[in-house]
Amino acid sequence: MFRGSSFHTIDPKGRIIIPSRFRDVIKAEGGQTVMITRMDGGLFAYTLNEWGKVESRILEMAEKNVYMRRFRRVFIGGAFDCDLDKQSRVLIPPALRQYAGVEKDIVMVGVLDHFEIWSRENWELENLNLEEDMKKEEVRNEIAKLGL
Repeated sequence: MFRGSSFHTIDPKGRIIIPSRFRDVIKAEGGQTVMITRMDGGLFAYTLNEWGKVESRILEMAEKNVYMRRFRRVFIGGAFDCDLDKQSRVLIPPALRQYAGVEKDIVMVGVLDHFEIWSRENWELENLNLEEDMKKEEVRNEIAKLGL
């Protein structure tokens, strides 16, 4: 499972170093490749095993709904398989870097079954959004269901 967060930089060629704790999870799942796609203004990275589960769930969904067809088109259609090189770096494709505004300072965040890659600015906005969300009773109630 992916946990924790790390602050890093992306090099001029668009490569990021995957933290060792994340690499360990990727290797334990039998690979040197992650599938990276876009969502919520950030990038979501999955091991190939977890990506297979995501694709299976999406295939089970009815395609009659225009919103779900659009989601499938963009989420799956915008995914790239990205190999770890010998220095444990991953090249983020230009289309994904542009979508997420990833230029220099980044944050990698473990989210259990995947990890996310955020520009530092977008990550700070995401944290501010959470603070605003926490003021809403329905959000606090949902989190309370976790026993937290």
